[in-house]
Amino acid sequence: MSDGIVRVTLYLLLVFIDFLLFVLKSVGQVVVFLLKQLLNLIFDVNMTESSKKRKRNNSGQNENPTVAVRGIISANWQKLLTSNIIMDKKTEKPAATDKKDHFTGTFRRARKKKTPVSNSVENNLKTLNLNNKTNNSVEHKDVIADTSDKKVDSTVKNENNNKKNTLTKFIAMDCEMVGVGYDGNDHMLARVSLVNKFGDCIYDKFVKAREEVIDYRTEVSGIRKEDMLNGEDFTTVQKEVAEIIKGRILVGHSLKNDLSVLFLSHPKRNIRDTSRYKPFRKVTKGSTPSLKRLAKEILSIDIQHGEHSSVEDARAAMQLYCTVAKKWEASMSDKRGYSKKFVED
Repeated sequence: MSDGIVRVTLYLLLVFIDFLLFVLKSVGQVVVFLLKQLLNLIFDVNMTESSKKRKRNNSGQNENPTVAVRGIISANWQKLLTSNIIMDKKTEKPAATDKKDHFTGTFRRARKKKTPVSNSVENNLKTLNLNNKTNNSVEHKDVIADTSDKKVDSTVKNENNNKKNTLTKFIAMDCEMVGVGYDGNDHMLARVSLVNKFGDCIYDKFVKAREEVIDYRTEVSGIRKEDMLNGEDFTTVQKEVAEIIKGRILVGHSLKNDLSVLFLSHPKRNIRDTSRYKPFRKVTKGSTPSLKRLAKEILSIDIQHGEHSSVEDARAAMQLYCTVAKKWEASMSDKRGYSKKFVED
């Protein structure tokens, strides 16, 4: 029985709470509606009052004496405008001419006056002095005719000299190095030599030391201290060599060491290393041959007696390549991205 009573009481409480909420809601709505009505009435009263005031003012304008005064003032002002005094002042102002003369804007430019064609032609003919020029040109032609025979010989000589040192598609390179580091076993660039296909030296420079030189290796490299002191900076040599060999076939012996000392890279398909060419390895039965051995066996030339010369070594490498150029290029023709156009006549 107690549980039933409790449930009934709870239900009655909920019903009572719902009723209270409904009453409060309805009361609130009524209050809001009344407030809106009051506000509307207040604003409507103000509007009617303002409109009434405006009507009163409009109706009394004819009776107000100030309106007549205003009319009189406007009439006097019209008389003044029609008078000669104000009109004369207006005419005295140069409106159009002064603005055009003094204005120097970027969007308006003064137009040049066109001169008649006949006058310009006559002036040009006077300033040209055609008679004097014709005489000078005739004399100049005579001088050229006299000296033409002398210039032919000099131009032929210059062309022959330029052909000797021209850049070719194939460039041979050799470097001489000195020892740096704790024991002098590390390599540092000391000299660079480049030779074209015809064996002409196109580049040969000593390089200044960037570290303390432990061993100049003079007996082998031929490098001395004064050579490096009077040499070129490494950065300039590196840039110059890179520009020369760019887009060309690089020939040499053990080019990996030379490029690593220069801190340069070159496309593998554009490298012709005589130390890695398989037919040349047959001379030493598969091992890496020396440049001196290849020059002796294939070219019948004795090189590298005592001190080495990078120019001589580069020429020997180029001669070795030229002896087997057709076979070498034919063997590489099957490789990807290679063209037989690299072979020069």
